[in-house]
Amino acid sequence: MSAGCIHMPGGSVLPTAMHKRGLQLLFGFILVSLTAWNLWVSTRQPVWQWGGLTTPPDNLWTIATLVDAYYGFITFYVWVLWKERRALPRALWFVAIMLLGNIAMSAYVLRQLARLGAADSMSTLLSARNP
Repeated sequence: MSAGCIHMPGGSVLPTAMHKRGLQLLFGFILVSLTAWNLWVSTRQPVWQWGGLTTPPDNLWTIATLVDAYYGFITFYVWVLWKERRALPRALWFVAIMLLGNIAMSAYVLRQLARLGAADSMSTLLSARNP
């Protein structure tokens, strides 16, 4: 069986959509673009001066969006919690994910991709636990 491929009846082999390089590019883009965007926006207006957090009716959608985002962070952290065996990395990644969101999550995925061997499949990325 070839890693990263789908074996079809009749012997044909199809490559899967998830390849290490593609994931590196995707999460690298997320990391760089979110970091650049946040740095640029912070020079224009500090987040604590934005009226959407406290001014109706914006605040209801703001709260809904934040809850949705943090549910996503927690969902991702469940994977981190499983992958990381030691308490200190688990705690540090939790803090980073809750404070930085997708920036920290992209950094985590890029770190896991860097640890992945050339012959490893994407299932190794998702299922192998860190030492």
